[in-house]
Amino acid sequence: MSSSNEPSKINGQINSIVGSAEQLVGTAIETAFQAVGGSTEPSQFTTDGKERHAKGEAEIKAAQAEGYVEGTADRLEGKKDSIVGAITGDKTQQMKGNVQHDKGQAQQTANS
Repeated sequence: MSSSNEPSKINGQINSIVGSAEQLVGTAIETAFQAVGGSTEPSQFTTDGKERHAKGEAEIKAAQAEGYVEGTADRLEGKKDSIVGAITGDKTQQMKGNVQHDKGQAQQTANS
């Protein structure tokens, strides 16, 4: 189903949250440093956090797109099986096709 090279909503969400936390820590460090007359340059926490958050959000979008495409394929395959089952009188094939179609539709909805 899914390999470590494929986008993952969970990994994306984790990276997004951790990136936001790093950014928050960086902002706190910068504010404290600036209060004592330090530099106004962004800290490494802030820049790394922004980057990690952005990568996490991109991974979430990629996983959603992948899930939507898989749902579309299930809907099409299910519709085909349902029609063939109806034409041939094979109620089992028709029912399985309807179930697959509905599964694909639910997957599309979850990823839109």
